[in-house]
Amino acid sequence: MYNLSTEVFFRTARSGGSGGQNVNKVETMAEVCWHLEDSKLITEEEKILLLNKLTKRINKDGLLTVKCSETRSQLENKQLALAKLEELIAKSLVVRKKRKVTHLPKAIKEKRLDSKKKDSFKKEMRRPPATDN
Repeated sequence: MYNLSTEVFFRTARSGGSGGQNVNKVETMAEVCWHLEDSKLITEEEKILLLNKLTKRINKDGLLTVKCSETRSQLENKQLALAKLEELIAKSLVVRKKRKVTHLPKAIKEKRLDSKKKDSFKKEMRRPPATDN
């Protein structure tokens, strides 16, 4: 994978949630930001692919951001956020294979229709005979 740590920058803020007074005085929430279009680590094709797949995650300034406030340690949150960003990029760069269009062979279609006819006949035989008045 690419060494993103050279192109990203971090922002910190106070985390919400549990932690007592630690939450109120220490900025432990880490947010990692990466400017996708200025990156020299990926090719133009990869940039286009990432821009298409991650449009909702990229803000108006062109920054792809990932936040983490899972632990009470700022350093651990920075490491986790960077790992999440790398995983997000790796998953987004995977190109799905195109599906090959296939058709059902005639024999299989006929077999299905025959089984439907047999089932229909079975159910018809279960009905009581019609009485003429």
